[in-house]
Amino acid sequence: MRGSFDDPSSPSPRKTQFYAMLGSRSVWHEGWKAVTTHPVLSGWSHFNDDEWELYHTEVDRAENHNLAAEHPEKVRELVNLWFAEAGANQAFPLDDRSLLEVANTPHPQLTAPRDRYVYRPLVDIPAPGAEGVLFAFGSRFGGHALYVKDSRLVYINNFVGTEQKVVGSEDVPTGHNLILSASFEKTGLERDHAAGILSLYHADRKVGEARIKTQLGALAIARRRQRRGVHRSRARSAAHDHARVGPRRQCWPTATRSG
Repeated sequence: MRGSFDDPSSPSPRKTQFYAMLGSRSVWHEGWKAVTTHPVLSGWSHFNDDEWELYHTEVDRAENHNLAAEHPEKVRELVNLWFAEAGANQAFPLDDRSLLEVANTPHPQLTAPRDRYVYRPLVDIPAPGAEGVLFAFGSRFGGHALYVKDSRLVYINNFVGTEQKVVGSEDVPTGHNLILSASFEKTGLERDHAAGILSLYHADRKVGEARIKTQLGALAIARRRQRRGVHRSRARSAAHDHARVGPRRQCWPTATRSG
């Protein structure tokens, strides 16, 4: 893809790409694509009964013309290639379990379930005016971040596109080995969210709180997890801000313009 920036007609260095998700499968190889659509979360299995379609994407990028009946040998070639790629990339076993089966399957947990979660980054702020991200997790459809902006500690939670923000009532202190923390105390559980109190602290002094709701399960369709240091960076109020990673978070004063 990089080569196309300078030369739009340059050939792609990639020759093969395979895909598998919830039982549906496809493979692209040198301009040809074979694809089969499996009933999602059906629990039907019977993957060998799925019908494979064939498209010549070099001339039919919109995949309007299924050529499987005209080129059965090409279908067999690409299906065999899919199985080879799937085996090489640990795509087996195929999984089309129903949502109820998935939800009732035990999953490994790092810790036992609990109602209180606290994040306490250790921060050095040598002078006033520090700004940047301390923690960020998630992506477009959900996530949260803890950061410093306009000298205030800020927590933001993206609940399926709705921003919930808690801002500290005092300027962050200066010094070394400071603890700027966020604490979530769950107070209720609904069908589509968990509710609770999000509190902000400078050390053990509470500087802000608000009631928020959080997503159940994974935060996003495409999840991204990052713990970011604050290093000469201007924080923006979004869960995908960028800053450097490090065991010690260090906030630096900055003269960078916002906007």
